[in-house]
Amino acid sequence: MRVLLLGGTVDARQLADAFTAAGFEVVESVAGRTRQARGGAASRVGGFGGVDGLARYLRAARVTAVVDATHPFAAQITSNAAEACALTGIPLLRFNRPGWRTHPDASRWIWVADHGQAAVAAARMGGRVLLTVGRQSLLAYRELTDVVARVAEWQGDPVPAGWHVIESRGPFTLAGELDLLRRAQVAVLVSKNSGGAPTSAKLDAARELGLPVIMVDRPPTPDGVGEVSSTADAVAWLVDQH
Repeated sequence: MRVLLLGGTVDARQLADAFTAAGFEVVESVAGRTRQARGGAASRVGGFGGVDGLARYLRAARVTAVVDATHPFAAQITSNAAEACALTGIPLLRFNRPGWRTHPDASRWIWVADHGQAAVAAARMGGRVLLTVGRQSLLAYRELTDVVARVAEWQGDPVPAGWHVIESRGPFTLAGELDLLRRAQVAVLVSKNSGGAPTSAKLDAARELGLPVIMVDRPPTPDGVGEVSSTADAVAWLVDQH
């Protein structure tokens, strides 16, 4: 059984190890947008060329199951995988790490559906905004004028006047996040419901300082696609497909 694992996340690396240990042949594919991804252990780097390109690859490589463990906000590849698997009749599973809906402060946050809504909400609040939404989402916030944007990897993209970019990759500590929020005089935190321990300290720091949090919710999993949030459940799903 040959499994195509759409990766680029820590979750995907753990799944690859578990699938291999369970006796499955795994092809781990990453988009390769960051130095970390390009230098990892994936067996395939680069895009597929949209839905049709992915469908051609699935047939040519004799893939028998696909597990999508890309970032929770990688909506395009998730959509492409759903369409390509529907075209080829290959079973697809979406792996989504647990999000922050169960965080103790989640009911106090301002939940929005997308980055456009988050930008509008932040503008209404006023004050300096800390954006922790990823490099590719920053364009949606270009109308904000007092911004600190933290990204894991910066590629020199131009930013509006009044913006300050911090290049830093987690895991982050509560003490470090408190120091950043205080030093930068942040008035509101904008984040996205990615989940994952390496980046959760900012939420605890915001609570300690009484800062409002605007949270962009995840895009939904495509209709008809099964979803799990644990490695054990993903392995069990593959066993069922065998």
